[in-house]
Amino acid sequence: MIISTSNLDSILNDSKTLIIDTRSFKEYSAGHIPGAVTLDLFAFHWIDTSKNGIENFNKQGQMLLSFAGVDEEKKIVFYDDVSGMLAARGVWLLMYFSHQDVVMLDGGIKKWEKENRKIETKPNGFKPTTFTGKPNSSLITGFENIYKKLEDLVILDSRSVREYNGTIVRAAKNGHIPNAINVDWSNNLKEDGTFKEDLELNKIYEFPKDSEIVTYCQGAYRAANTFLVLKKLGFENVRVYLGSWGEWGNRLELPVEK
Repeated sequence: MIISTSNLDSILNDSKTLIIDTRSFKEYSAGHIPGAVTLDLFAFHWIDTSKNGIENFNKQGQMLLSFAGVDEEKKIVFYDDVSGMLAARGVWLLMYFSHQDVVMLDGGIKKWEKENRKIETKPNGFKPTTFTGKPNSSLITGFENIYKKLEDLVILDSRSVREYNGTIVRAAKNGHIPNAINVDWSNNLKEDGTFKEDLELNKIYEFPKDSEIVTYCQGAYRAANTFLVLKKLGFENVRVYLGSWGEWGNRLELPVEK
């Protein structure tokens, strides 16, 4: 799920590789990896995990990825500033749609630029496809499933401590999902923006490898980064709560802790 800057550099001219810059268009325009197209994934929020909500998410996700030029035959590389939440969201999204060859750039464009690799400013046009990836329900969850299994899940809150304890309010209610454990996603990264080594990450996520784990944050971006780290460490049963606190904290019937 991760590619190094040197390995990406070696396949820049491969027609079977699609590079997607997940930052804002303004950042993309200021300079991007050669050949990359722009797809601001932060604009693709989703806070409805009802049955109909997930069905609509699937349709919109397939349309979005088709517009960007994704198909099953291409290697897809997502990147942002560092090994961040936007690129992680892209990787999780394609894994959810059962794509077999998707990675994110470790260290992002900051590491790429630090190594004095090529940068371009001209925009690259999309070559739309018809992507019909099959949704993998084992990688996603919604509020109803979590509520039914509150006592059985390892629930990881990837937000900041202040969001977790309710000091920062970003929904109708503040606090966290009952029984959730707070592990800020930023703990996944070194100071240079690359992922920490597995030995160090295993000390952060000291759970049995067969645990049933749900990750969430505010909008399932930071949670996607934690999801990738857990999969990298060998955890098999990990799901992202797509609606995250943006949904849970605004559903007044759901319980919260502070």
